[in-house]
Amino acid sequence: MLDNYTLHNALVVSSSEKVYTGAIRVHNRRLGYTLSGPQIDLEKKSFVYPALINTHDHLRGNYLPRVGPAPGTFYLNWLPWDNDLKVSDTFAERSRLSPDEIYYLSAYKNLFSGVTTVNDHFPQDFNRKILPYLPIRAFLGYGLAHESSSYDLKWGDGIELEHERALKNEWPFITHLSEGFDEESMRGIHYLEQVGVLDDHCVLIHCIGLSDADIKKAAAAGASIVWCAASNMFMFNVTCKIRKLLQSGVNVTIGTDSTHTGSINLFAEIHYDRELYRNLYGEELPAKTLFNMVTINAARAFHMEDRLGTLDFGKMADVLILKAKTEDPFENFANATMEDIELLTMAGKPLYGEMRFMDLIGGTLQDSYTSITVGGIPRFVIGDPAGRYRQARQKIGFNKMLDFLPFEPESESS
Repeated sequence: MLDNYTLHNALVVSSSEKVYTGAIRVHNRRLGYTLSGPQIDLEKKSFVYPALINTHDHLRGNYLPRVGPAPGTFYLNWLPWDNDLKVSDTFAERSRLSPDEIYYLSAYKNLFSGVTTVNDHFPQDFNRKILPYLPIRAFLGYGLAHESSSYDLKWGDGIELEHERALKNEWPFITHLSEGFDEESMRGIHYLEQVGVLDDHCVLIHCIGLSDADIKKAAAAGASIVWCAASNMFMFNVTCKIRKLLQSGVNVTIGTDSTHTGSINLFAEIHYDRELYRNLYGEELPAKTLFNMVTINAARAFHMEDRLGTLDFGKMADVLILKAKTEDPFENFANATMEDIELLTMAGKPLYGEMRFMDLIGGTLQDSYTSITVGGIPRFVIGDPAGRYRQARQKIGFNKMLDFLPFEPESESS
């Protein structure tokens, strides 16, 4: 595998303000200044973006179909949903697979929508043995709580200790907050203030119950808020006050949540979010804003903006190349689908791509790669998602369809 290479004649989207035609140079896992190694000519037909960041997922929970409220009803908070999940056919079927099997399928859910970095919202005691082996970057450096109510799941060592650990290590402190409308859910910001942890390390997920005053407090503290609109609307028929959050200057990011309630992947979530915003407010959510939410805003929320989020020199070479279908790079991004990915790299390492990029992995499919067909086009991919998909079907007992995997495994070679 090549450590140094150049992608030439690229339409580079280096940030939300700067787009240029030039070269992406990869040198020792990072974006370099000088031409190095072999050159691949993109012929000015492809947009090159920073790879995407999914700020909220539960990798153990990516399975279908969704589980939600009875028709015509909605939840007051997350707890009755959890109760419904545990007695559902979906949960019983999912339980035929091991946690490791679900985690690998979930990693591919993210990979096939251009994501190289994701937060798995579970305690490290649960996921630390599997995350380092996944094909994408599911990082372990975070403090967390499940949420801030008397009925939360008591993850971690308590909000104050987990937040202290995050401060000490320059990590994010991540928690669900105000995921509902009961009295406790509505007091989420007040509780974080009360225990002295509301600051710029906070990554607050959902926040559908925040008041206008709460939004101002979150903005003043420098907290980040994760918008999971599809999950919110499915469970509660309402989402956060997204326009007020943006107008208040809050650092807003986008998360998929798990497919038990959320979108099938980050591309689908972006499409949903834009349509919902249009329906809620009668105006467009700019494509640049959506782009920022899953790149630089997300990197900032995770305190990784020195490494990820833009294609600036010296940052990790996490690169997403999409087919250029429109002239506007941000509209092109906002309308992208799984079939539009031409290449995805993480720290310079190709994870997935069209066969014309095979020289980057040595010219032939090595042991760590397999081939699949997506949108009628043969592609290479790190690992063996088709084999894992087939194995899952065998354990489940029928040809289960998982919409976040964009290929039919039985048509791929074993």
